[in-house]
Amino acid sequence: MDFTKISEKLIPSNYLKLALESQKVKERQIKELLEKRKLPEDGWSDELIELVVQQLAALDSNNFSHNAGLGEREARIACNLVAKRHYGFGHGIGRSGDLLEAQPKAVGSTILSQLTNALLLDLIHAMGITSCKACFLLPMATGMSLTLCFLSLRKLRPKGKYILWSRIDQKSCFKSMTAAGFTPIVINTKRRENQDGLCTNLEEFEKKILELKEDILCIMSTTSCFAPRNCDDITKLAELAKQHDIPHIVNNAYGLQSTYLCHQLQQGQRTGRIDLFVQSTDKNLMVPVGGAIVAGFNEAIVHNVAKTYAGRASSSQSLDVFMTLLSLGKKGYIELCKERKQLFNELKENMQTIAEKYNCQLLETKGNPISLALCFQEWCVDQPTKLGSMLYTRGISGTRVVAPGSLKAIDGYEFKNWGTHEDLERSSYLTAAASIGITSKDISIFIKKLSELLESLKTNK
Repeated sequence: MDFTKISEKLIPSNYLKLALESQKVKERQIKELLEKRKLPEDGWSDELIELVVQQLAALDSNNFSHNAGLGEREARIACNLVAKRHYGFGHGIGRSGDLLEAQPKAVGSTILSQLTNALLLDLIHAMGITSCKACFLLPMATGMSLTLCFLSLRKLRPKGKYILWSRIDQKSCFKSMTAAGFTPIVINTKRRENQDGLCTNLEEFEKKILELKEDILCIMSTTSCFAPRNCDDITKLAELAKQHDIPHIVNNAYGLQSTYLCHQLQQGQRTGRIDLFVQSTDKNLMVPVGGAIVAGFNEAIVHNVAKTYAGRASSSQSLDVFMTLLSLGKKGYIELCKERKQLFNELKENMQTIAEKYNCQLLETKGNPISLALCFQEWCVDQPTKLGSMLYTRGISGTRVVAPGSLKAIDGYEFKNWGTHEDLERSSYLTAAASIGITSKDISIFIKKLSELLESLKTNK
């Protein structure tokens, strides 16, 4: 509708002019987003976000007032609540055989997907991985997204059947390899002299590379994990991968929120080889679980993963991420990351105070900027995991209490001391993380509850 032609019988022209100027500001913001495909510096209002989403949804054929669908898939939505929840998007993204291909019946959904991928690439660059050439959002969590990455490499290395994996005791990481039909070669982490954290066993990687050679599909390393495991030595592993011409995939699960971990990826690519790195949307962008960002330094390799996906995919994750990125803006996200870093130091200081008071040990893990581990003395906890459940019943979620000695079997593989990332035993410990979105209030409540429990346990001894 051309509002400039509204009759003065309805509204005085000077009033209308003022109102139209306000609308033009919104139009300019939307035009700039579509043309530049960059994150806005400042976050948008909910009203403006809904406006652009509704305009995009209107471009999909299922929302045409004159549409008569005769296909087997016409994005019909039976429940009005579901239609509202998805803003009328129903066609999904991609086409059979390529997640990045445009859909003729879903112009709005395609634009939504492509815009979301462009905004994510801009965010990755802003976090310091400036050499990243391409990325896209997969509507699958990190584990299954890694599986798809491995399957895409099979086309490049048909003889590859082994994945050299720096051990991380997180079940989905391990199952991502076995689900794809590959054989994991578990390379245990190691402790360096006079250090608490667990580091990459580079010597064992070199040994296995020379032993298995062309039968290796890839190396899988990890940046972010539960303490006391540190970030893998991404640079050295990347150099090994380049030296021996072996693909290298990095599990960057919740590393995008850390400039330190992002720097490891940028540096690794500068001196070595990193084919793909994968990060979770819920952990890094605070959206519901179900998505991951697949990124890399070679557009063809990234696109090959998108071509490996069978069929179309849900646009739900794209919509969540698109709206969240516009809401935060570049400044908003970077500010959250800076705040998270400050709160990590606050959490560390408070946990160190507890360690000194109750004769425990806060493990030194300089290569882990998100998670901390507090080691207990024997007097403290007879049944270590009970402490975790006691914290949970008091409203503290996300902490992990790890006790040595447990044996875990996954898909025919056995792991000693599951949860500790190593075969060697150490005292029981509790982990706590300062991830994006945490508040000072969260830390205060946690420290108060933990102190009360430790005091109670000490008193009852």
